[in-house]
Amino acid sequence: MKNYTITVNGNVYDVTVEENGASAAAPAAAPKTAPAAAPKATAPKAAAPKAASAGAGSVKVNASVPGKVTKVNASVGQSVKPGDAIVTLEAMKMEIPVVAPQAGTVASIEVGVGDAVENGQLLATMN
Repeated sequence: MKNYTITVNGNVYDVTVEENGASAAAPAAAPKTAPAAAPKATAPKAAAPKAASAGAGSVKVNASVPGKVTKVNASVGQSVKPGDAIVTLEAMKMEIPVVAPQAGTVASIEVGVGDAVENGQLLATMN
């Protein structure tokens, strides 16, 4: 058996693959624990450009459910009020707006259309 660490859309997976055949190889080493996925460390997709996060704000806007980004409603530098949609996610065949928790200015957008996101993942920051 062989162990691999695979990263897909910024998510890290440990995978064990069983080899078919009469090979009497020594047992593989125990799988290593993969570091937490860092979406900012992956290269942005050409079809889904992401805003630079150099001016990341102090207020974090996180995903409330796992899903897929269908729309980025706000842009960096845009003023938003509490309840304004920043990103729209598709989860369980429903569109779920992720809204601004307070009034402020969007400092960074960390995802692009088509990105898969996990529950609690950082989507944007605000000042």
